[in-house]
Amino acid sequence: MNDCQCYVESMDTLDGMRTIVAAVETGSFTAAGERQGISKALVSKYVGQVESRLGVRLFNRSTRRLSLTEEGQRYYDQAVPLLEEFSVMVDNVTGAQSAPRGLLRVSVPQTFGEMSLSPLIPKFLETYPDLSLDLQLSDRMIDMLEEGIDVVIRIGGVDDSSLIARHIKTLPLTLCASPEYIARYGEPLNAEDIMQHTCIIDSNFRIGKQWPIVDPDGQTTSIEVSSNVAVNSPRAVKEIAIAGGGIGMIPRFIIESELQKGVLKEILPGYKTLEFGLFAIYPHRRYLSKKVRCFIDFLMDEFK
Repeated sequence: MNDCQCYVESMDTLDGMRTIVAAVETGSFTAAGERQGISKALVSKYVGQVESRLGVRLFNRSTRRLSLTEEGQRYYDQAVPLLEEFSVMVDNVTGAQSAPRGLLRVSVPQTFGEMSLSPLIPKFLETYPDLSLDLQLSDRMIDMLEEGIDVVIRIGGVDDSSLIARHIKTLPLTLCASPEYIARYGEPLNAEDIMQHTCIIDSNFRIGKQWPIVDPDGQTTSIEVSSNVAVNSPRAVKEIAIAGGGIGMIPRFIIESELQKGVLKEILPGYKTLEFGLFAIYPHRRYLSKKVRCFIDFLMDEFK
């Protein structure tokens, strides 16, 4: 066998290995093809070639979902670290000369993605022109491996021990109301005063009507607010507050422009309330791909 044939077979082996790992983690040949950027037919071909070469069946195929055979599970368990080692080797050899390339799939909360992340995308792609980005705006919890997501940006932590959450920044919430509301009902001077006002509940927060207010001395008071409206969108809370519907507790990044323009006014400046961490979440593996590392480092620089 000549050197060219050996090279082709090696690449076929790597492609087959990547495809099988993708099929295991996404649960179907169709999804594996989408993740790899190849057709379902080519996925089936790669899997068939590996099974033929090994002389074993790796998958039990059904109309609903793929399931691994015992041999398939062993193959997957050993293929993942091998692919990671190969990626490490390529990075170590190419070093700084190798720019990240390929498709980067990112899941991000809708409001944060629309208002804070989307304006940064042209700069990121200009910095890394060999990358393409699939940005998925969603507030639902996702299965990263099954859906082929490289990195998830989330507000709040993660309980899954198989994932790593890297803190990017802290997002404070701010109490605010429209100048018209304040002129009509008066401005609260302390935490207890807020209890006499109409408040707008963001039902995304588990606290409901129990709002924690931290005074300038660091003392926390938990108050039960009065409310006749709840909505599961911080942008909707903002619009209701602008329309004079009451006091809202809204992430600062959402209302920064309105505060500067005077459309909304901060309530109890100098006081604090809830704050949440912004995290980049990725699988708990020894090797983090260069495209994911570059994206997270970019976010750290932009939001520091």
